[in-house]
Amino acid sequence: MSGSTPLGDFLRARREALKPQDVGLSEHGRRRVPGLRREEVAMLAGVSADYYMRLEQGRETSPSPQVIDAIAAALHLDDEAHDHLRRLTRAPQEGRSVPAAHDRISPQLLQLIDSWPDTPAFILGRALDILAHNALAAALHSGFQRFDNLARMVFLDPAGHTFYRDWDKAANSCVAELRAAYGYDPDSPRITEVVDTLCVKSSEFAELWTRHEVKGKTQQAKSLAHPEVGALEVQFSAFTVNGAPHQQLVVYQAEPASATAAAFVELRSRSDQGESPRVVEEEFGGTFSDT
Repeated sequence: MSGSTPLGDFLRARREALKPQDVGLSEHGRRRVPGLRREEVAMLAGVSADYYMRLEQGRETSPSPQVIDAIAAALHLDDEAHDHLRRLTRAPQEGRSVPAAHDRISPQLLQLIDSWPDTPAFILGRALDILAHNALAAALHSGFQRFDNLARMVFLDPAGHTFYRDWDKAANSCVAELRAAYGYDPDSPRITEVVDTLCVKSSEFAELWTRHEVKGKTQQAKSLAHPEVGALEVQFSAFTVNGAPHQQLVVYQAEPASATAAAFVELRSRSDQGESPRVVEEEFGGTFSDT
């Protein structure tokens, strides 16, 4: 990760991603910097150029709520990016989760995903680690070397580029989700480990990470390709787990009577349906070591 402050990195990246015409400014002559100038953002936000420069340089870290809102408007941040900016300006002890030695899954949640034999379901941790899954989720991802961490699977596993038919969309979403998780818990050793490893091992991840785009998981469609049952069109939903807000329950569904629904039936017949939902117990420190 960058040696400067998370707040400064975020502001700089979002400023450089904008063009003058995006914010109603005229562009005259050759510009020496990508995107907007600091002075232009300061003018749009109604703050002094010196104050805005101190924010980017990390010499000022506690802007008022009014200044945060003004800068978010100047940078055309959407709601999620605006919330991310607010989190980056909190004091270190505010709003951070307490690191847990293990991400424990409640027995009730395991029982729930096991009760869906026709629906792939799994539980994600803060760094996109797969904490538990049911049998059909494992069968759906059987083409990967390991069903262990979505970021590793997208960027480092050879199956990623074929399983996600729109790989660019999957890659962008994956990085934006990790960036959102980092905003909630920038001191998390696990998030830092995943990000640092991926930045070293994947130039594609490293480039996307510098964009500082933020997006949580939302309901959407996914186009997948399984090596045995072919093309799949799934509806994707993610739900925050009550009592464990850093965990998410992820569910894939098929349209009734569709080719994907038939493919799920085929995958179920190939999987061991007597298997209980699997809790991933191994130490994640070795997740990327042999990829």
